Amino acid sequence: MAAADVSPGSGTGFGTRPGTGSVPPVGGGAEDTLDLRLSGELLALFGESDPMTATRPADDTSAGDLLDTPADWGPATTAAGVFHLVPVRLPRDLELISRWMNDPAVAAFWELAGPEGVTEAHLRTQLDGDGRSVPFLGVLDGVPMSYWELYRADLDPLARHYPARPHDTGIHLLLGGVADRGRGVGTALLRAVGDLVLDHRPRCARVIAEPDLRNTPSVSAFLSAGFRFSAEIDLPDKRAALMVRDRAFRELM
Repeated sequence: MAAADVSPGSGTGFGTRPGTGSVPPVGGGAEDTLDLRLSGELLALFGESDPMTATRPADDTSAGDLLDTPADWGPATTAAGVFHLVPVRLPRDLELISRWMNDPAVAAFWELAGPEGVTEAHLRTQLDGDGRSVPFLGVLDGVPMSYWELYRADLDPLARHYPARPHDTGIHLLLGGVADRGRGVGTALLRAVGDLVLDHRPRCARVIAEPDLRNTPSVSAFLSAGFRFSAEIDLPDKRAALMVRDRAFRELM
């Protein structure tokens, strides 16, 4: 699996869906997404005054040891604001993520548009799995505004399509709000999450992504976030740009 930035081809959206098979994609319809803020109603959904300080239940296995427990990594300060990865919980987050998946600009690449059950099946595959792929909400300055998946690329079907190394860590990303697209927010967050991975996963030498080659804004965002273009790879459902951020070149890019 893996991720992306800014418009999915059209210049108006941001998102690249998984392309290899750990979580199978499902097709569907489309509707506009909502740019939600932390209203009292949404705060009630989180069950905390601030989702960035929400505690993880003792029985929550959403951030497994295969990824060195990213739920505990803490916030990152970025040019766009203070950013935090919050583990997805059902049913708290399903409606919001499903709305994002039904944005036509997102649906063109993630192919998860349709009723909430389509998104729920995608999330449950990860939440009920062994921890090699973990879904998160991206919360920026207290606002849930993006969806992320961190995954073990070396344990993913993607590893059949490139020379994987132990502990390679992959990223998938979509920006939910139109206002956050096309102004560098995705690039800032990609760099921040890449830094979080390299800071907290000492055995990981590379962060991997595989945006659709047609999604030129996404590829450009990865390049601006310190990734390098490694190769074009043919995946079962797309031709992808293999993007790599190397620990060894971290300070140079």
